[in-house]
Amino acid sequence: MQEDSNYAGRWVARIRGKIVAQGGTPEQALHAAQSSRHKEKPEIIYMPIQFPHPPLLDNVRDALPDDEIYLVGGAVRDMLLNRLSRDFDFAAPSGGISLARRVASALDANFMILDEQRDTGRVIVMGENDSRTYLDFATYRGGKRLEDDLRARDFTINAIAYDLRNNSLIDPLNGAEDIRAKIIRFCSPASLTDDPIRILRGVRLAASFDFKIDLVTRTAMKDAASLLPNVSPERQRDELFKILEGPKPDSSMRALEMLGVFPHLMPELSAMKGCEQSLPHVYDVWEHTLKVLGHLEAILAALESGSGGDDPFLTMLINSLGKYRERFESHFTESLNTDRSVRAALFFAALVHDVEKPATKTVDESGRIRFFDHDVQGAKVASMRGHKFNLSNDEIGRIKKIIFNHMRFHFFTMQLEDKKREPTRKSIYRFFRDAGESGVDLILLGLADLRGTRDHTLTQENWKAALDVSGILLENYWEKREETVAPPRLLDGNDLIKELNLDAGRIIGQLLEAIREEQAVGNIVTREQAIQFATNWLVEDRKSEIENRKSP
Repeated sequence: MQEDSNYAGRWVARIRGKIVAQGGTPEQALHAAQSSRHKEKPEIIYMPIQFPHPPLLDNVRDALPDDEIYLVGGAVRDMLLNRLSRDFDFAAPSGGISLARRVASALDANFMILDEQRDTGRVIVMGENDSRTYLDFATYRGGKRLEDDLRARDFTINAIAYDLRNNSLIDPLNGAEDIRAKIIRFCSPASLTDDPIRILRGVRLAASFDFKIDLVTRTAMKDAASLLPNVSPERQRDELFKILEGPKPDSSMRALEMLGVFPHLMPELSAMKGCEQSLPHVYDVWEHTLKVLGHLEAILAALESGSGGDDPFLTMLINSLGKYRERFESHFTESLNTDRSVRAALFFAALVHDVEKPATKTVDESGRIRFFDHDVQGAKVASMRGHKFNLSNDEIGRIKKIIFNHMRFHFFTMQLEDKKREPTRKSIYRFFRDAGESGVDLILLGLADLRGTRDHTLTQENWKAALDVSGILLENYWEKREETVAPPRLLDGNDLIKELNLDAGRIIGQLLEAIREEQAVGNIVTREQAIQFATNWLVEDRKSEIENRKSP
């Protein structure tokens, strides 16, 4: 019946076959009916709704045939959005760890105690290509009832339960309706004050699903922003990095700034807003940064899909660098940390690459604004923030290299555009020597930085020069690696000590680096040439030392 379809996914009260009330739970439907038909006893039934049902849920139900168990949170939301989830949270009145152990045994999966105090256990189901699906089992939070558990959650779209026993939804806060309306709404005003990290999570969810944050919820987020320092640095970091590696990082950062988050999360970003820049920049430092994040996302999306869409600059990008799409994909599948991606580190570097421009700003006699050493100082600030966020040493090292070296790409581009000079083999070698694997990130950031700098004033000539430089650098990195980027060593330190009768010391490292650079240029090919070069280098070094001693 058409009337029935209007209540899909809801509990309804029927009297003599007619629906007289409805609610998100059986109790809500009954209460609504009794308020208008208090003398009659209604029939409470669930109106089914069609949505994907992961087979894994049947396996869990079969493993716990007599237990009251509910799927809750994001996995239910994803089912209603027809999205695949690999994280399933289950709630039960008691015995979370015991339930997890029984499911792990039935599924022949791995088991671990996640939180003994909160009675939470985890089951890890291994799939194809070493994929993992996580099943977490916990006792109700917030009270002894399922509804108390749901009301204690963050947002209504995550406060829906799915009853494995009868395939029905329990939705006391009308989260399914908010999903249909594409709205992020808090479960209660205490949702944000109890756990301020939910401010960042709400922004992330809005970007991920293209939802709008309810006005009352936005106001509460702004009011609770000052409580963010009460959250551990690790949780701050994790939510921020999830935002940065997700969709619309530029819009998300703008939202966080408007909500007043950064003075309490990353105060070093606040000074960027309103910091003017001279041409060719068309935006202040903060707006430029947001544009860079947006263009970086668009560049990676174009390389991933192989299409520039209706953007002529992205089409030029694909025509120039599209042959390296698989190489880029491989680059971003590498890991600096098991919990965070290379992509997230790159976007974090993009967020803070100009963070020290306000502190290094100068204005010369002509009125031109300059930011001397903002790259060097910015790398130091990024390192400081990385340590406060407890990033790994590998992550901090990668981010520092990106920020410290990010102006080199622009130098190469200006040299090619203004003087028709391509990067030399020596400069290519030094670029990757200093940048290492972050050289690929530097190229991508450089392209995004150029678009974020010039925006609507960017010409195809500007862009072609940048793409030509990118092509030269990437060709050497991925196709001519042993020629210009990492020539094989012809000698080691022991060889130099033996052949040239030297003592161990810093000069050995200097000689080895000088030899390798000459290999990259093409001046040294054989071991004998390397020894002869080292001999001549020592003679010149000693001459220079003598001249320096004679100088007053």
